[in-house]
Amino acid sequence: AWHGTHMGLPVTPDLLVSPSSQDGELGSECPEDRGNWTGRLDFLLSCIGYCVGLGNVWRFPYRAYTNGGGAFLVPYFIMLAICGIPIFFMELSLGQFSSLGPLAVWKISPLFKGVGMGTILIVSLVAIYYNMIIAYVLFYLFASLTSDLPWQHCGNWWNTELCLDHHVLRAGNSSLPINISNTVSPSEEYWSRYVLHIQGSSGIGDPGRIRWNLCLCLLLSWTIVYLCILKGVKSSGKVVYFTATFPYLILVMLLIRGVTLEGAWKGIQFYLTPQFDHLLSSKVWIEAALQIFYSLGVGFGGLLTFASYNTFHQNIYRDTFIVTLGNAITSILAGFAIFSVLGYMSQELGVPVNQVAKAGPGLAFVVYPQAMTMLPLSPFWSFLFFFMLLTLGLDSQFAFMETIVTAVTDEFPYYLRPKKASFSAVICIALFLMGLILTTEGGMYWLVLLDDYSAGFGLMVVVITTCLVVTRVYGKRFCRDIHMMLGFKPGSYFRACWMVLSPATMMALLVYNIVKYQPSEYGNYQFPTWAEALGILMGVLSCLMIPLGMVVAVLQEEGTLWERVQQASRPAMGWGPALEENRSGAYVASLAGSQSPKPLMVHMRKYGGITSYENTAIEVDREMEEEEEEESMI
Repeated sequence: AWHGTHMGLPVTPDLLVSPSSQDGELGSECPEDRGNWTGRLDFLLSCIGYCVGLGNVWRFPYRAYTNGGGAFLVPYFIMLAICGIPIFFMELSLGQFSSLGPLAVWKISPLFKGVGMGTILIVSLVAIYYNMIIAYVLFYLFASLTSDLPWQHCGNWWNTELCLDHHVLRAGNSSLPINISNTVSPSEEYWSRYVLHIQGSSGIGDPGRIRWNLCLCLLLSWTIVYLCILKGVKSSGKVVYFTATFPYLILVMLLIRGVTLEGAWKGIQFYLTPQFDHLLSSKVWIEAALQIFYSLGVGFGGLLTFASYNTFHQNIYRDTFIVTLGNAITSILAGFAIFSVLGYMSQELGVPVNQVAKAGPGLAFVVYPQAMTMLPLSPFWSFLFFFMLLTLGLDSQFAFMETIVTAVTDEFPYYLRPKKASFSAVICIALFLMGLILTTEGGMYWLVLLDDYSAGFGLMVVVITTCLVVTRVYGKRFCRDIHMMLGFKPGSYFRACWMVLSPATMMALLVYNIVKYQPSEYGNYQFPTWAEALGILMGVLSCLMIPLGMVVAVLQEEGTLWERVQQASRPAMGWGPALEENRSGAYVASLAGSQSPKPLMVHMRKYGGITSYENTAIEVDREMEEEEEEESMI
């Protein structure tokens, strides 16, 4: 169909086109208006900010301590090598090669466009509740701006008789045997009874009233996110200079403070003592793989989106290792900062470390704040801790939003690219309104449901499918594309991981997740059956997008069913590098209007001299000619 537009026009061979007129009729299709990163570190810091998130602080340390302490690092790094690094590199390569978002990138094989739709669905659900966690952090951040932390003592209107203040315990010279088991710390009651006001809701089906202070915090967090992604990667690429580096500064401060506390060694010993017998259980390997999977954020489309704003020859091979290893080291560091403080706390309270340690929001909003009240200058440390969580959370949220906006604008570039700022506003407002249920008294139940199901097995299905399509359907061409882009082919390690190891590992994860399925719970509250069904539906819906996309793709082709399937699984006409100067070999003919016989001549005229990348292009072309000859002989 695209031939028609150029038929009536006399075609000027590229050799005769002056550089100024090269964007004549194709101006509207030019990716110039899509924009690129403006600085050299923008991309790298955005990736680091995206991968290093709240999970590094509240999931990793706890997972390590429950799964064999120091021994957990063995499966962790093995899974990083098998599953993390290769898929990370694959996602970056796809984005950078095509300069397209997670939906439009499926020009690579239109039959599987549903994978992109599934990704966007998952990311949207995650973005809704992730911003609610940022809202809680803001709430605590403001609450820390006092001379006395509000969760320090009992005796406030929200406290019950069960509340027991550890300051009173120590003053009472614990000669009296006090039964601690039935008591609650003031920080726990502050969180559940004041912040969440969860006593106002009987369960997930009865959300109760909206908590206005939480609602305003949520509004504020969406406003911050919107202002930062207002101009796309041009604005968010600058904000990450702060949000990606500042957490490290605070983490080091908290670490130094933590290690100098009395009893800190107890906690660190607990966190790192290796129990190698754990390595024999499959659970530990699965947990390690899950931790890698979620903390690197593969499959959410964020990496693909960020890479799509790179220049064509950016060295993403190097960046892959910087980001993935940086993320792992951050997780381990965070563990020291968390467990040194927990060790101090266990000594103060006179209970073993494992009774103090918690994972998830409980660590961030109950245990750590309680530990802060035991320190001198407690509001200062509390403010620092929550400020760190805020900066950790924000840049991950930028990535989710950028992914959604980019995906949709790349699908409808003519209408939406010029209006990107107002389109971003529409999406932020829509997601804010959907998140309002999380600000109710029973909002925590909804948050747990979203957290458990939105990015569970659906995400794995998406990543497994992507892996298989790129290696099996698109095949050898993928390595050739990387060769064209980076000047070298990926080694046998990457090929082995892409073809066999990564998909196999994730299949195992998927099976494990389904077999070991446990219904969600929050504290002692069991979710009703309908809520679980709703959760499972969320997961299944993202998987269902894949067959749905297939049906649509097949209906758009012509011929018998098998011919249609074959046609739809081949790369679309426009697939390839976005800029004309990066197209060589098979990709030259697929650009509308390029009729020149020898693209290299054009290269030399336009850009002067043959660079190492042009040499690569010549090699790649030669390989392809040989392959075609072989095929024709067969």
